[in-house]
Amino acid sequence: MPSTITKGYQALLQEARNEIVEIPAADAVALVRDPNVVIIDIRDSAELAADGRIPGSVHIPRGMLEFTVDPASPYFKPVFGQDKRFVFHCAAGGRSALAAQTVQRMGLKPVAHIIGGLKAWKEAGGPLEPLETKPDKKT
Repeated sequence: MPSTITKGYQALLQEARNEIVEIPAADAVALVRDPNVVIIDIRDSAELAADGRIPGSVHIPRGMLEFTVDPASPYFKPVFGQDKRFVFHCAAGGRSALAAQTVQRMGLKPVAHIIGGLKAWKEAGGPLEPLETKPDKKT
């Protein structure tokens, strides 16, 4: 018997957006210079290579996020042990909303996500750098 989806992705996204802080891309552009903010890029490696990255952002693929946030995990990234604000983004804002909700439920705070993701970031005139110019040094 085929399974029946009882809650679709739109309902999940709305629930996430009701629980998390959302930052308009135009406001997020100023956060690049804030030493108390870490921008977390959860896009996959192919997206990162194709489009570049927000300067100073840390790449944590969405599939590994829960493992890299948890200090008990062998995959824990020290960046998540810092007393900072964590702002997540993906390509268009859906994955980052769900990611922010998940890590917030895990106890990471404060967290937020960029509305509209990298697409909105670019439309707001946010800077980008090619992947090769700056390796992840915050991890």
